[in-house]
Amino acid sequence: MNESFFVGWGTLALINAGLAQGKNRTGLNWFLLSLVLGPVATFILLFVEKRDR
Repeated sequence: MNESFFVGWGTLALINAGLAQGKNRTGLNWFLLSLVLGPVATFILLFVEKRDR
């Protein structure tokens, strides 16, 4: 596969980790989940509500 595919997938995982932290969720867990699910994890994060502390 093209190495730019892996760079894009990793960048998406980092963005998802930032989104998760903004919703008071564990960034590391969402980063790892995003490495497996990719764009599907982004859609899940968009619809998950923000947690109260």
